[in-house]
This record gives sequence, structure tokens and C-alpha cells, in this order.
Amino acid sequence: MVDVKLLGLWYSPFSHRVEWALKIKGVEYEYIEDDLHNKSSLLLESNPIHKKVPVLIHNGKPICESMVIVEYIDETFEGPSILPKDPYDRAIARFWAKFLDDKMAPVGKSFFLKGEEQEKAKEEAYEILKILDNELKDKKLFVGDKFGFADIAANFMGIWVGVFEEASGVVLVTSEKFPNLCAWRDEYINCSENKEYLPPRNELLAHFQARFQAAPK
Repeated sequence: MVDVKLLGLWYSPFSHRVEWALKIKGVEYEYIEDDLHNKSSLLLESNPIHKKVPVLIHNGKPICESMVIVEYIDETFEGPSILPKDPYDRAIARFWAKFLDDKMAPVGKSFFLKGEEQEKAKEEAYEILKILDNELKDKKLFVGDKFGFADIAANFMGIWVGVFEEASGVVLVTSEKFPNLCAWRDEYINCSENKEYLPPRNELLAHFQARFQAAPK
């Protein structure tokens, strides 16, 4: 029996990346919800450098960082491939995954900051969103014709941004400004092969509505 554990947070897009990969591969795993305000000894032992989720523990060995974990899952377990087979396409998928990890901070900050800081973050976010929208021109997905590595990396754009917009009242992504990105998001949400991997949107919305309501005005 394969011993696979996932330390995560149910509302985290980073944890969800790993869950999505495990489900694509059909890997049975034990999910362990952690508490960022009272981190478990297992989390601290498994990820002593960053002390954050997600962490995959496979046969007692921990692997950290969500997209590193996704690639490990793809290489380790049988099942549909997550990274493209073609070396060039794999390189492109890794490029966009890294871009998304490196550049998404201003998008998230646009919802949580206030005043001038928020406006600055929104300006930076719009530049990033323009790049993504341009990349998706005449394309249904980031790489190839099926959901894969880069689309998993972009899950924050697929689900969480829309939830944040509704919970906060701050709207960033519209079909007028970013038609290609919105078309990709619609494909992400409505594709039948993807729906079973998505977290419950109503639960995410309720969680972040409470977060925004509790935040200092």
C-alpha cells in the first residue's frame, strides 16, 4: 500500500494544486488539515524551512512547494500525464507556472490592501493580467488541448480571484478588459473533466466573506 499524506488547508489554492494532481493520477492519500495559527509538529518537522503547507509525505519522505510537489506526483505515479510529453511544451508549461508563482502577489494584494497601496497593487495586477490575457489569445488552455501543469498553477485565477471579487467588492477581471483570460476561466470552471477537482465555491465564498468582514476598515 502506498503511504501518501497531504498536509494542507482546505481554502488554500496551493493545497488545491496538489489535491488536483493526486486526483488526476488516482492516488489514494490521507488529507491532514493544518492550522496556520497553531502549526502542527508534523508540519514543522516536515517543512522546517518555510513552515507552510502544502507538504506531501510519500513513504515517510516530505516534499514541499506546491508545483514541485505536482511535478513529483507526475513523475512518481501512474496515470494521465500532467506535464506535456513534448520537451518544448514542458518548458513552456514550467515557464508559465513560474511566472504565475512569481507574479500573482499584486493580484492578491489588490483585494486586501486599502487606499493608495491598493491602487498601486491594482496597477501592477493589471499589467500581469494583460500578459496572461495576451498569452491566451487564440488558445483555450495555456499549453496543449487539455488541462495540465500551467493550468493547475493558474488555479488562483480560475477560482479564487472570482471568489475574492465577490467577497470584497473589488472587481479586477472583466470580459471587456481581459476577454481571453475570462474565456480560459470559463473553460476552467465549466469543463466536465475539471469540475470534480474544484473546491466548493460556496464554502470558499463564505470563508473569505468572513475574512473580509473581519479585516480592519
